[in-house]
Amino acid sequence: MRPGGLVRSSATVGTAVVVTCALALSGCSGKQGDSGDTLQVVANPVAATAPASPPPAAAPAGTVIGTPGEVSAVAADPATGVLAVAVPDAVLLYRTGDLSAAPLRVPVAGRAEQLRVSGGVLLASLPAAGQVARIALPTGQVSTLAVAGQPAGAVVDGDRTLVAVRDRKAVDVFTGDRLTRSIQGQLYSADDVLQAGGNTVVLDELRTAVFSVDVDGGTMAEGLRAGDGATHAVADSFGRVLVVDTRTGALLAFSTGPLLLRQRYPVPGGAYGLAYDPQRALAWVTLTGRNEVVGFDVRGGEPVEKYRFPTVRQPNSVTVEERSGRVFVGSAAGEGVQVIQP
Repeated sequence: MRPGGLVRSSATVGTAVVVTCALALSGCSGKQGDSGDTLQVVANPVAATAPASPPPAAAPAGTVIGTPGEVSAVAADPATGVLAVAVPDAVLLYRTGDLSAAPLRVPVAGRAEQLRVSGGVLLASLPAAGQVARIALPTGQVSTLAVAGQPAGAVVDGDRTLVAVRDRKAVDVFTGDRLTRSIQGQLYSADDVLQAGGNTVVLDELRTAVFSVDVDGGTMAEGLRAGDGATHAVADSFGRVLVVDTRTGALLAFSTGPLLLRQRYPVPGGAYGLAYDPQRALAWVTLTGRNEVVGFDVRGGEPVEKYRFPTVRQPNSVTVEERSGRVFVGSAAGEGVQVIQP
């Protein structure tokens, strides 16, 4: 089956029906909580968080790099061979060709909630500081983008930078350092913004939903429920957005033109961190409830498990080096960064 085909399971079909109903509001009679909002899970939504990890039952696979403090995010840049690791008040830049060498420490204004290589730069989202740090690789030179609010995620779109601003429930559009547009509507929170297949999608963790964004038109378009507790999203090679539903333990796949739920695959064990390897079409999902990371081939009609490894404790973040396929898992419990060669 081609990528994006529907999963043939009763659970998936049921989910697809609920999502379709969410779009056709006039044809739905059910309500969520007291709001009557078919995209809202409960009356007073709370964003899902990573399930707490138990003590590890097995030694982590591969090797582990020690870090000064908890790791909040990781990202790998294939163009420069840099592994970026977010620790308190800094981003550490490692050379992937020599991970034993001391990293370059780049000070930032607080905890980076997200790291993303986009448009040839490393974007570090710093919600507490109201900044997105733009870090040049491999030099570590920093320029900052001042954001009114709490930037939770960012992506480069041509000559523009799109920023998901959580507390203002908006996607801000910057050209250079200048705010040129702020797109609002329908969101309860804006927790990430992605580009997939030429389309822009925003993740709303409070509403546990994804929305299409018309950046040029300045409007928020259709929205779909993304399970009962969406936490992370990535774009894949097939124009889709993959989303982890942490509360119910599932990996979801949405086509983006138009926005449709194509797959819902169960991933029990505290699914949380998410990364994508475009060279091998592998989605890597961390299971914080089990201290594991699982690699799924997502080219077919449903994900197929290819790898499963024990990890460091509290594996909240994960990234992949495209050239080698190495997987890097960050420990939010202060146990460093794990390096796995599948």
